[in-house]
Amino acid sequence: MDIVRAFRIVSIAEAVSFLVLLLIAMPLKYMADAPVAVQIMGPTHGVLFIAYTGMVFFVREQLRWDIKRTVLALAAGVLPVAPFFVEHHWAKPAPAGEAPAQA
Repeated sequence: MDIVRAFRIVSIAEAVSFLVLLLIAMPLKYMADAPVAVQIMGPTHGVLFIAYTGMVFFVREQLRWDIKRTVLALAAGVLPVAPFFVEHHWAKPAPAGEAPAQA
């Protein structure tokens, strides 16, 4: 599996884990007095967030991202659905003849 495909999978997993944490685990904790969901999803999302952030730096050259797009992809990790956008629109390999963007 190449690094771009792995990044796309991690990007989707990170976004899904964030949504599950916000929309399911947190309401269970505060409305149903069931903190176990947060105890499971919190660390899971944390690991996926770190993986997403680290992988942005690994794929940036292969995807020919400039510094602006790299910073935006990093910022997308803190927004609940933004990694879906990054995966769908920006995580596609650049054409072979295109030179890498200068950062």
